[in-house]
Amino acid sequence: MLVLWGAATAAFAAQLALPGDLATVILNVRTGQAQQRTPEELAAINEQYGLLDPVVVQYLSYIGGLLRGDLGSSYLQFRPVWDVIGDQIGATFALTFTALALAWVLMVVWVTLTAGRSRPVRALGTLVETATAGLPPYWLGIVLLLVFALGLGWFPVIGGTGINGLLLPALTLAIPLAGFMGQATRQAFETSLTQPFVISARMRGMSDLGVRLRHVLRHAVLPAVTLSGWALGATVSGAVIVETIFTRPGVGKVLVTAVNSQDLPVVTGIVVVIAAAYVLANLLVDVVYTLVDPRLRTS
Repeated sequence: MLVLWGAATAAFAAQLALPGDLATVILNVRTGQAQQRTPEELAAINEQYGLLDPVVVQYLSYIGGLLRGDLGSSYLQFRPVWDVIGDQIGATFALTFTALALAWVLMVVWVTLTAGRSRPVRALGTLVETATAGLPPYWLGIVLLLVFALGLGWFPVIGGTGINGLLLPALTLAIPLAGFMGQATRQAFETSLTQPFVISARMRGMSDLGVRLRHVLRHAVLPAVTLSGWALGATVSGAVIVETIFTRPGVGKVLVTAVNSQDLPVVTGIVVVIAAAYVLANLLVDVVYTLVDPRLRTS
């Protein structure tokens, strides 16, 4: 709850920090042109949004609305912010969960193949994880777009709502995330390879790949599970950038439009929704963690 409160408060403070008169900004957004406004026009907007109330009153009204699930109404579209976001949030969630799933697949495959091997192989595994974890999504997205869409023509350049249009944006988010989770998983994986239950499994004739997948992996992925809450929230926020690069539908397009048009309720609404995604993701991780490690279950 502190995260949500902090995000909501920061969004409210950002509105107060805007230069100029907010009533004038709202009227300019609605008409699409900047001009002097009459006192009557400004008075109507100030009355509608309570802009002349003390800041404390405005803040409490704002927080009260959030507690009731009310994100306000768009200045530009004259619609509830929930409706504006709801029209596009499905595409963003599809991208987010696809990216997270791909990150897990890439991480598990790479760590399983390279951890606990010869020194050159381990060094290569660590190098690749370090390099990919530091890749900026906006740079990686442009590179993938240039190579696989413009160069090879395997994927659509703009838009694309099917699987082909989803894969490159998802990989843009998944590759750095896989590198980051791989760094956390590798040490646990190599430590687990030295445990007695691994030696026992090998003595029973189990293959090396079987030992890694059936016994070692379950113990080694606990750090990655812990990071998945952060990863899911980071992927939701990262999707905003990636959707812009690939011209995909989603919250990213809504946010860019709202920022450019100074549609503040939509901007603050998206900030709060992303913060909520962080919170929910971490709660989900707590549940998954107990499933992976039964020792954490309480009686």
